[in-house]
Amino acid sequence: MHPLVRSSSRAAHAVARLRGAVDRVRWSDERGSAPAEFVMVSALLLALLLAVLQLGLALHVRNTVTDAASEGARFAALADGSAAAGVERTRELIVTALGPAYADDVTAAEGEHLGVPSVEITVRAALPLFGLLGVDRGLEVRGHAALETLP
Repeated sequence: MHPLVRSSSRAAHAVARLRGAVDRVRWSDERGSAPAEFVMVSALLLALLLAVLQLGLALHVRNTVTDAASEGARFAALADGSAAAGVERTRELIVTALGPAYADDVTAAEGEHLGVPSVEITVRAALPLFGLLGVDRGLEVRGHAALETLP
């Protein structure tokens, strides 16, 4: 083999080994990785925390509206009560606990529930998905109460 060919292949082999060594040093150097990992993990944990808080808020709104509908139905079912009084009581409870935006659509109807004459209060409100903003009328709950009668 010609000496120039042999020396050029040796040089190419040496350059390849040098590049491999530089790449190994570059990729195995962990300086500065802790702050980057901290930022990535913190962002993930913050997103998880905000999701849990949002779920808690949505459940609070649902439970509050459900309780107000049930209380309004019981109020309307009293012997001297009316469906309009039940609607007003439901609105009052929702406005006190959550604000007027959640008390827009409250209706009452008399009928039967499980074969018993009853009053049904229906509340349609926003389901909070991002803070208190959310799907309009995405939450619908009903409260039932048996009608009282005087003898």
